[in-house]
Amino acid sequence: MPDVIKAVNNVIQSFVNDEPKPPLHVGEVMSCWSYLSELSDEQVHSEAGINSTTDPELRKAFHEAVELFKSQKERIITFMLSEGVPIPPLSESKPQSNPSDVPLGVKLTDDELANSLNIKIVILISYCANAIIQTVRNDVTLIWLEYLQEYMTFGATLKALVKRRGWLKVPPYYYAPGAPIK
Repeated sequence: MPDVIKAVNNVIQSFVNDEPKPPLHVGEVMSCWSYLSELSDEQVHSEAGINSTTDPELRKAFHEAVELFKSQKERIITFMLSEGVPIPPLSESKPQSNPSDVPLGVKLTDDELANSLNIKIVILISYCANAIIQTVRNDVTLIWLEYLQEYMTFGATLKALVKRRGWLKVPPYYYAPGAPIK
């Protein structure tokens, strides 16, 4: 199956490669800087999630999230350093621990953990979308589009898990006044 993002990337790259790149503007720098800071925190929160659950499917989702966050973190750091942008202070990774050792008064339920991971993905999707809007340089736009596509793919898989396990928080249904009742 063709990858739409890669196809668009190839077309845009043909235009971008001939275009001289201006330095990043302050909005692009701030997007990179704040995103990296948030990404690092989300990685640590997800590592804590791994240390808090014994559910194999949820642990797998957290492991996938950590790998996604690490991959994006490496890529954005490489990009920032190549552009001369300083790296913000980053949170340290959590060591592995036994989920059974977490006191019950502190331990989150699998439902809470799954929904917190969902919220993390929503936050990071918002970061990417805002960065796309603020970006002037096409090469930077492509970075954000790639990250956005990765979150949408991961988020769809996570949503299926959360829905299947009954953890999805669904707001009340809306029935318009006067609409036929089904």
